[in-house]
Amino acid sequence: MAKIRVLVVDDSVVARRVISGIISTHPGCEVVGAAANGSIALQKIPQVNPDLITMDLEMPGMDGVQTVAEIRKTYKDIPIIMVSSLTEAGAAVTLRALSAGASDYVTKASNPLQGEDATRALTDQLLPKIDLLCKKALAGCTSTSVKPAAPAAPAAKGAPVMAPRMSMKKARIELVAIGVSTGGPNALAEVFSNVLQPVNVPIVIVQHMPPMFTKTLAVRLDALNGPVRFHEGEEGMELQNGHAYIAPGGKHMDIRREGLRMVIRLHEGPPENSCRPAVDVTFRSVVSLYGASILAVILTGMGQDGLRGCELIAEAGGRVLAQDEASSVVWGMPGFVARAGLANEVLPLSQIGGRIVQIVAVSHLAHGS
Repeated sequence: MAKIRVLVVDDSVVARRVISGIISTHPGCEVVGAAANGSIALQKIPQVNPDLITMDLEMPGMDGVQTVAEIRKTYKDIPIIMVSSLTEAGAAVTLRALSAGASDYVTKASNPLQGEDATRALTDQLLPKIDLLCKKALAGCTSTSVKPAAPAAPAAKGAPVMAPRMSMKKARIELVAIGVSTGGPNALAEVFSNVLQPVNVPIVIVQHMPPMFTKTLAVRLDALNGPVRFHEGEEGMELQNGHAYIAPGGKHMDIRREGLRMVIRLHEGPPENSCRPAVDVTFRSVVSLYGASILAVILTGMGQDGLRGCELIAEAGGRVLAQDEASSVVWGMPGFVARAGLANEVLPLSQIGGRIVQIVAVSHLAHGS
């Protein structure tokens, strides 16, 4: 079986050595080259023919974002994993890199290249993402195709997709709840770029991201200047119609009733589905409050976080939308929901924003408001 060929791009000799060492511990991978900056990386790609590239963000000359943009002009299909510092500045640049065409990212602490704990943390993030993005290469095929405009991903395994679930109730939608992971920042940007009319209900979003990244994501989405206003969720913040609240990295986000208000409660309970924040935690918290009045949306992401939450929402009579396989970077989370028969509709990403607006508006008209 052919090994996954990885090109490591980083201006630090120590970083290149550590990242190469991590990759070399994977029996299915080999480091076929290293580059100290973006210009050298561009020269090496046709020479070493990598299946995947790891990319530093801050490099002299051509930085990581510029390098990704240049790579994508010629090489649409090579997965690129950004290696980002776990800082607010690192978060902002990482989101720019994802917009430029990077496939995913891993984070490193302020001094990540010293000590076994830092190396182990980076290893635990990096190797599964290499497996995920190069799954076809591991099977002896070509690398997974990851294109910024129309990403593709291997199908989730298991039972075939079941027929869309028919909602037995047509309650007035009072809340939109969204779960998303790998590929999420760009997916959320596309969804809300297609929300062209006010959504007169609150929106809660769980995006698997570390601390500081979720605040930056909220700012970036708010800059779309659409009808929805975005916030990173804060303790005690009251939900308001037309506003979206993103669960902060490192904390679970519950919604609780306090008198006539619905407010955010944050906590650091155990991770669920290896995630904190977890989609299932937030979805579970809203079911007892909203029941059939929830519209759940599951977008691109690795794993099955959100599956149990969607089961509870479906049992309560709420409605569920899932992103389709062709438009997902990873058809894990939406794939599990679709294959379980929990989705009322399985839609391409380009249609989801408009469909959210339509479902909410029609439900309100049907109930005289």
